Amino acid sequence: MRTTVFAVGCPLKCLWCANPELIGDATKFLYHPRRCVGCGACVAMSGGSIRLTDDGCDIDREAANLEECSVVCYYDAYERIGGIVTVKELVSGLLRDKVFYDRSGGGVTFSGGDAGLQAEFFYNVALELRDSEVHVALDTAGYFPWEKLAPLVAAVDLVLYDIKTLNRTLHKRYTGVDNQLILENAMRVADMGKDMTVRMILVPGVNDSDDEIIGRLKFVKSLGRHVKVDLIKYHKLGAGKYASLGMIEMMEGTPECSDDLAEYAANIARNMGLAVTIGG
Repeated sequence: MRTTVFAVGCPLKCLWCANPELIGDATKFLYHPRRCVGCGACVAMSGGSIRLTDDGCDIDREAANLEECSVVCYYDAYERIGGIVTVKELVSGLLRDKVFYDRSGGGVTFSGGDAGLQAEFFYNVALELRDSEVHVALDTAGYFPWEKLAPLVAAVDLVLYDIKTLNRTLHKRYTGVDNQLILENAMRVADMGKDMTVRMILVPGVNDSDDEIIGRLKFVKSLGRHVKVDLIKYHKLGAGKYASLGMIEMMEGTPECSDDLAEYAANIARNMGLAVTIGG
């Protein structure tokens, strides 16, 4: 049993992101039109930043007063994502479940977004949790200067490391950034001897070719025998969030990763002698 801490902010902008509310470094507000009854309370408060239409509320997402507008809703049509928390507050909340971590062999996972964007904060949280003998994992894409990432990596027990594709052109097209630093940091993490699992997402039509799958698995194998691989199936579970955020879903029309594709990739990994799981 684990608790996941979702950090707001990510240096990548993956087109298939299942947590678009965590992209960027600001508080977000999801709007759920099915809960909205058209009472107009938020509209009256908005000063023109929210308009009532036949399809619900048309929201100016850049408006500075969205928080004030959202709290007057009687029907919970707005969902606030993100807020400020101190190290002490977060650690205190996490340690309430320590008995469950102890009994299950679980712990805490820093995710996001990407917790590496707030590396110093999570470094301090990790130290507190380790002092209380709580297992700590970091889920990161590693797109940070090594001097920023290294102390956090050293402070956790397990690193879950995302590698989207080895192809630099594809990586830039689908994530917005180059992958050279990511691959270099993957090797640095592995060289530390840290428990490490490389998470490989499989997106049909993007990174599911034999060259892509075999290339990434060969890279994982080069990191050392202590590095495992976890195949992540692309899914549509986050699709509804895009509409709720007023965002366009860029991967609309892309099919979900099938069980057959995931098992095919897993068999290739097994034949290479890699320890592999599907979806954790």
